[in-house]
Amino acid sequence: MSSDAAPVYGPFFGVMGSASAMIFSALGAAYGTAKAGAGIAAMAVMRPELIMKSIIPIVMAGIIGIYGVVVGALIATNLKTPPAYSLFHGFLHMGAGLSVGLSGLAAGFAIGVVGDAGVRGTAQQPRLFVGMVLILIFAEVLGLYGLIVSLILIGKASS
Repeated sequence: MSSDAAPVYGPFFGVMGSASAMIFSALGAAYGTAKAGAGIAAMAVMRPELIMKSIIPIVMAGIIGIYGVVVGALIATNLKTPPAYSLFHGFLHMGAGLSVGLSGLAAGFAIGVVGDAGVRGTAQQPRLFVGMVLILIFAEVLGLYGLIVSLILIGKASS
C-alpha cells in the first residue's frame, strides 16, 4: 500500500506538470506563429521581398514550444511508481510544468502581437526592424525565465 509521504495519486501531479508544460507552451507558440504569420501574409502582398526578413517572430515563437518539450520530457523521465515517487516530487514537477508552460503562453502572446505589428510596420518604415527585434527578444526572454525556474525545480526533485 501507499504511505502518507507517497500516496498512490502522487504521480498524477507529475503527469499534469509534464502535460501542462507541453500544452501551455504549445498554445503560446501556436498563437505567436498564427498572429505573426497573419501579419507576414498581409505585409507580403505589398512587399514580398521582405518575407524572409520578417520570419524572425515565427522562429522565436517556435522556440517557446521547444522549452515546453524539454521540460515535459524531463518531467516524464523522472516519473516513478508511488513508493519511490512522493507527493513532494509530484508538486515540484507540477510547479515546473506550470512555470514553463504559463510563461511560454505569455511569451507566445507577446511575440504574436509584437510580430504582427512589427512586420507590418517594418514594411512601411524599415528603420523599425531593429526595434521590433529588440522587443521580440524581451518577449522571448519571458519564456526563458520560466524554463530556468522549471529546470531548478526539476533539479530539486531529482536530488
